[in-house]
Amino acid sequence: MADIALSGGSTEQLVTSDGRPLKASLQRSLRQSKLKAAGLVAIPLLFLVVFFVIPVVDLLVNSVDDRKVNEYFPRVFAEFQLWDKKELPPESMYEAMFLDIKNAEGLAIGKGSTRMNYAQSGWKSLMKKSRRKFKKIESGPYKEAMIQSDKRWGQMKYWQSLGQMSDRYTAAYYWNAVDRKYDANKSVIMQPENRQVYVTFWKRTLLVSLLVTVFCVLLGYPAAYLLATLPLRYSNLLMICVLMPFWTSLLVRIVAWMIMLQQQGVVNESLVGLGIIADENRLAMMYNFTGTIIVMTQVLLPFMILPIYSVMKGISPVYMRAAQNLGATPTWAFIKVYMPQSLPGIGAGVILVFIVAIGYYITPELVGGKDGQLIGNQIAYHLKSSLNWGLASAMGVILLVAILFLYWVYDKIVGIDNMQMG
Repeated sequence: MADIALSGGSTEQLVTSDGRPLKASLQRSLRQSKLKAAGLVAIPLLFLVVFFVIPVVDLLVNSVDDRKVNEYFPRVFAEFQLWDKKELPPESMYEAMFLDIKNAEGLAIGKGSTRMNYAQSGWKSLMKKSRRKFKKIESGPYKEAMIQSDKRWGQMKYWQSLGQMSDRYTAAYYWNAVDRKYDANKSVIMQPENRQVYVTFWKRTLLVSLLVTVFCVLLGYPAAYLLATLPLRYSNLLMICVLMPFWTSLLVRIVAWMIMLQQQGVVNESLVGLGIIADENRLAMMYNFTGTIIVMTQVLLPFMILPIYSVMKGISPVYMRAAQNLGATPTWAFIKVYMPQSLPGIGAGVILVFIVAIGYYITPELVGGKDGQLIGNQIAYHLKSSLNWGLASAMGVILLVAILFLYWVYDKIVGIDNMQMG
């Protein structure tokens, strides 16, 4: 600590031993402390921005962005605003389409027709074929020449589908994610019946997440209770069994379940050998809804056990003994005294398991089949196969909002303050 002295003069001022005013020295020391604190926070903050904030913002932008297709075909969409949408477009709109296709670069045609193909199947092939054939068309009238080159130019459904892309920013991807779409007049209508699939995936995802969470609670609570109450030598052995899945590759565990659950697998062979089921009535537990539930429950069970165990470990056995001394039966004492104290651990486990389950991908992909696919598999499909990143982004945003909403509901009903991870 620097020595403090009084300076001469009419007004006395506190100074340090090196002659600096004490106030300025303290301010300098405070600034240095703030800079050090900022330096310590800067790296985690940068990590958060780069790997969380920027991807989420990009996700939000992609889910509503339709600028490129408007930039690739500016004449067409300008004419589209003037079209009455009741009959085939006028000659001016055909001419605009002809000029946009003929003058566009190959990359623009590819990207633009890909986006248009999401709205109406067939646009991509129509664009590619027409680009070659339009080289032979010297002048108008373009409407007759274009229809003659490919009869699809005379079909209303192609022209009307442009209404889904007429705005630079659109909610079309969100409507598509719930089996709706825009018509030519920007009214929201149902998708054709053969394309109404996403609502089913949303319902199935919610159902699977709820069932897996319930089964994890039913299986995890007794296991956590044993861990917390058994003697140390036994509880340590049981804890190793709980943690062992974390030491094994997820893919290896899923493949092991695939071997066990198949119709010639360990489970069915055991049931047949014990005479529980007949050989011709083997259970179908693979590539269906049942297999998804079984495997996801086993994979996520440790995420339920550990939070509950960490809370139970802090519950004193004195409370149970006191309740029994006051006349309560062991069962009633457990329900009225022990279980309420373990609810924070249950809440933490439920939130953890449900949030992981609702976005699960790899397990349904491998063991789910067509009846066990979840919305995460559809997001992956549109990212990797169909390249419909706008729809994938919209699904991702809906999933994020749904999780935040459920988290908010949990906070209102139970209270986040009552949730404990240990």
